[in-house]
Amino acid sequence: MNMNPYTPLIELCDRYAEHSGITHWRVSFLVRGDGQFFNRLKEGRGCTMKTAISVQQWFSDNWPLDLEWPEGIERPKAVSVSERKSA
Repeated sequence: MNMNPYTPLIELCDRYAEHSGITHWRVSFLVRGDGQFFNRLKEGRGCTMKTAISVQQWFSDNWPLDLEWPEGIERPKAVSVSERKSA
């Protein structure tokens, strides 16, 4: 079985979109400024490790408080806006 290594990112996108009532295109645009980002991952195309880490960090930083983080996906420590500005 050939599992897409980006499946965790796609799952985060799916859950975030469903919970927020927005499209995958909108989530892609919020996360990467590119509405097709997650579609490309679903098609089997990839991204750099740096981008994957950045995307997972975005979800951690912006995850809704009333939505449980998906089991089995490691969650990076959320970074506050003030911490991001000083970095």
